[in-house]
Amino acid sequence: MFWNAILLALREIRRNVLRSSLTILGIVIGVAAVITMVTIGDGATAQIQADIQKLGTNLLQVFRGQGFGGPGGARSAAPPFSMDDVRAIQDEVSGIAAIAPSSNSSAQAIYGNTNWQTQITGTSDAFLTVRDWALASGRNFSDSELRAGASVCLLGNTVKRELFAEQDPVGLTMRLARLSCQVIGVLESKGQSGFGQDQDDLIVIPLRTLQRRMAGNSDVGAILVKARDGVSTEKVQKDIENLLRERRNIRVGGDDNFNVRDLKEVASAFTSTTKVLTALLGAVAAVSLVVGGVGIMNIMLVSVTERTREIGTRLAVGAMARDVLLQFLVEAVVLAALGGIIGILLGLGTGALATKAFKVPFVLNVGIVLLSFAFSAAVGIVFGYFPARRAAQLDPIEALRHE
Repeated sequence: MFWNAILLALREIRRNVLRSSLTILGIVIGVAAVITMVTIGDGATAQIQADIQKLGTNLLQVFRGQGFGGPGGARSAAPPFSMDDVRAIQDEVSGIAAIAPSSNSSAQAIYGNTNWQTQITGTSDAFLTVRDWALASGRNFSDSELRAGASVCLLGNTVKRELFAEQDPVGLTMRLARLSCQVIGVLESKGQSGFGQDQDDLIVIPLRTLQRRMAGNSDVGAILVKARDGVSTEKVQKDIENLLRERRNIRVGGDDNFNVRDLKEVASAFTSTTKVLTALLGAVAAVSLVVGGVGIMNIMLVSVTERTREIGTRLAVGAMARDVLLQFLVEAVVLAALGGIIGILLGLGTGALATKAFKVPFVLNVGIVLLSFAFSAAVGIVFGYFPARRAAQLDPIEALRHE
């Protein structure tokens, strides 16, 4: 019986292809819009997580001042860190895999007739371990170079490309403003961070070299800490905060003049925001599914009116009211299901093109695909029931008299 109802529904759809196509258009648009929006949102979330992951796994950043990296005024007013702070964290905080002091400056890098304004990072040989950064060529700093503040440097991929093009810079000498510096290594490319910054646009030199030859002080601007795998970064963060409060003589209840930031928290905040926006856009797009359901109900009501004599004939020859109800209900569900299938295909195709245009990963969310199809079928049941019930309740005699 059910299979016969499906065959009858398909026959009616074929008889009125244009009208059926227009009827399911709302369902198609609604399903496609939901899938496209969710696909873009999931891709953006995955891209943010990947970008933050590029900064390093299990990474904690310790800045002076408050805010993200310390706002200008607050950061300059807060006292800087020292190498004693770095050694204290390394010795007294458990669960640390590596720690790297860091100070930044900017300078014009010069090689031959080419120059490039870039960021200079003074740090230790642990910087690459903390940031999960590999060398494309060359070597890391030696202990003697770090202690002596030698004029050696590692180049980011952007700097290497702008100054040396296709030439291998390892072993060559360049200038950072007035400082002559020998290139001993080139970093692997990391691309842009989640904050739009080109991570490859930097030159890394020993911290003591930057302090003595460029900054003229012994300050440490930031401390990068990598927690061991399996160790709670929240515990490490809390231990660092307690230690620095003690070392910086901050009273109980007083405001910290430093900021320990766990990148897992940053990733969580960004992904939570994108998920909320994705859900909002998906909900707005789902409204068109309801509009499509109203369209199905209207067309089915028209179909009942047009086929009144047919319904009367079926009832007169022995068909039960539930048979007529099932026929029209199945027809509505088939229309909605066809719209759902076409909408899924259109949504996945549009989502793939959109993610490619926005340069974010294409993430197939099987759950939302199945939910969209189920919702479209449910729309067919809900909005098809009233016309089907109306058809089933027709009086056979009155129906046969209908012109």
